[in-house]
Amino acid sequence: MSNNDIMKKLRVALSLRDDDIVHICSLVNFATTKTELGAIFRDKDHPNFKPCGDQLLRNFLNGLVIYKRGPMERKPDPKKQDS
Repeated sequence: MSNNDIMKKLRVALSLRDDDIVHICSLVNFATTKTELGAIFRDKDHPNFKPCGDQLLRNFLNGLVIYKRGPMERKPDPKKQDS
């Protein structure tokens, strides 16, 4: 299964639009465009098809965690509480 297939399946399973995916990627400071996403979601035979790279998939998944759970809370530093 390719990264493109994973992105397509997640998009359908979570009912995400391209705007949602751009927002999710921005949560981890990763810039992508709707045009770039359109190329990723095309058929392999299409002339404008673009393979989804590992970096895009990784950042999308990291952003998805924040999107679904919220940002990770900072734990207090035990060294600062002892003083």
